[in-house]
Amino acid sequence: MSSELFDAIDYLEREKGIDKNILMEALEAALISAYKKNFKSATNVRVDLNEQSGSMHVYARKDIVEEVDDQQQQISLEEAKQLNPNYEIGDVMEIEVTPKDFGRIAAQAAKQVVTQRVREAERGVIFSEYIDREEDIMTGIIQRKDPRFIYVNLGKIEAKLPDSEQMPTEEYNVHDRLKVFVTKVENTNKGPNVFVSRTHPGLLKRLFEMEVPEIYDGTVEIRSVAREAGDRSKISVYASNPEVDPVGSCVGQRGQRVQAIVNELKGEKIDIVEYSEDPVVYVSNALSPSKVVEVKVNEEEKATTVIVPDYQLSLAIGKRGQNARLAAKLTGWKIDIKSESEAREEGLLSTDSYEEEETYSEIDEDLFE
Repeated sequence: MSSELFDAIDYLEREKGIDKNILMEALEAALISAYKKNFKSATNVRVDLNEQSGSMHVYARKDIVEEVDDQQQQISLEEAKQLNPNYEIGDVMEIEVTPKDFGRIAAQAAKQVVTQRVREAERGVIFSEYIDREEDIMTGIIQRKDPRFIYVNLGKIEAKLPDSEQMPTEEYNVHDRLKVFVTKVENTNKGPNVFVSRTHPGLLKRLFEMEVPEIYDGTVEIRSVAREAGDRSKISVYASNPEVDPVGSCVGQRGQRVQAIVNELKGEKIDIVEYSEDPVVYVSNALSPSKVVEVKVNEEEKATTVIVPDYQLSLAIGKRGQNARLAAKLTGWKIDIKSESEAREEGLLSTDSYEEEETYSEIDEDLFE
């Protein structure tokens, strides 16, 4: 075996990050296997790779015994002493059995081992790169489609966008550029698998982090996200600095920031509400764009009864209960909505009323009238 192979192994260690010792051990194992297969030998053998001289030798290993039962694995003490008088029973004797044409077989075995190790190393590099992008946004290009997945090229790998993670309002075409949220990266025998989503609430959160500098630098914090992908979402934001308007920061001048996100999500309507530790304030804000008269809180059951003006009842509940459902998911509180007249009949309405904090809603109120 020429020194060129060892030079190649050194190169692979430098360029591919494959440990040379691991590669040498794998090569030795492959050469032993190739020797036994090609020369139909059941003998216990050892391969010696000499990096300095670039040579390779195969040695048969035999146990020294008093009486031989297996010619392949054993040698008698008498015969061993003819070669070296210092041998004793229990020693292992090595006899060189390197075939003349073993170089060709060794080259084939080396090629297979190196190819396999390079492939494994590249898979490891890809997995390491994409596992760091889990729960992050990436931009890719749609490569192909089948009944179960859309395959999105993310550069070094094709990610899978399952049917359940596709937005019902979007049409996906081959060669379309797409922002996706990486939900899971797993390592398999066939290489890394990356799964992505267009419906995950994390996509909305990451889009705001990308679009709003105050969120990226931590001045404004996203506290919660509730999403019905393709239709409507709610996001609650908070700023510890009282001089910072968290809702206004997310909306941007003339609504430019939030509009960029709405455009990315193909018209999905977004309500941005201010977070509060006070459940009365928080639930009222979460029911935006509806006005709220009063909120009654049951701490034990983590439930609220929200009273709204009669003409705002349908707006507070939303189409198919969507506004109330998203508000409950956003706040983590159960929400029971009643109109003013209904609340008076039940004796629930007090003389005080609550005036809601500023909120922003990217939604047409006429849809709920």
